[in-house]
Amino acid sequence: MFRKIAISAVSALAITTGAAFAAGEAKHIEDVDFSFQGPFGTYDQMQLQRGLQVFTEVCSACHGLKFVPIRTLADAGGPMLPEDQVRAYAKNFTVVDKDTGEEREAVPTDKFPANDGAGAPDLSLMAKARAGFSGPYGLGINQFLKGMGGPEYIHALLVGYTGEEKTEAGETFYENTAFSTGWIKMVPPLSDDQVTYADGTPATVDQMSMDVSAFLMWTAEPHLNARKEAGFKAILLLGLLSTLLYLTNKRIWAGVKGPKKA
Repeated sequence: MFRKIAISAVSALAITTGAAFAAGEAKHIEDVDFSFQGPFGTYDQMQLQRGLQVFTEVCSACHGLKFVPIRTLADAGGPMLPEDQVRAYAKNFTVVDKDTGEEREAVPTDKFPANDGAGAPDLSLMAKARAGFSGPYGLGINQFLKGMGGPEYIHALLVGYTGEEKTEAGETFYENTAFSTGWIKMVPPLSDDQVTYADGTPATVDQMSMDVSAFLMWTAEPHLNARKEAGFKAILLLGLLSTLLYLTNKRIWAGVKGPKKA
């Protein structure tokens, strides 16, 4: 009886591992050093502004950011656009007024409009919804230092096109080394010099992918910098409190325990 159970368990494990390996063969996600990674990492303001530009000029044609208020573009820790620029940026969008039911120009207090006409997913939380890697099982070290790899997944997807394509059932698929099946319906969205950065940064596919990945991480975690700062202060406070408790304990019990005998 025990032998049958053991054989069944080993077989199930082998099948699961084999399936996971087979599914992961097409997936190639490389680790990328983003400025916001690690316990002390912070967003790069200029990179977020470049990423916003890539999203606006390229990605917004098919994707939306329906959970992101436009006004947050001026918040500290984000792209930090001047308020007049945020107001001007909002005018690029039209929204349906909740009171009148009619379309009007967006204002900073509105959210980015949803864009699901092409059947493309919303990108507001994409960097948190996707995981590029999970790190050592049971340890969580990789997650603590580098996160779950959501921005890395987005970057790998955007640079993972090989140029090969195929047609199945009237649909065109493009080979992509980061996608789970190895083939994706999304047309390669980026090409060199597709946008012109105001700060003079070369607009290569890799650079644009890095920038928009960082921007999408900010849309999913807009308070990341503040959360890390609060966590660091909490650790310092707990460390100080632990030291004071230890010294107090030693002083209270000094008369009872007495000096140690040789």
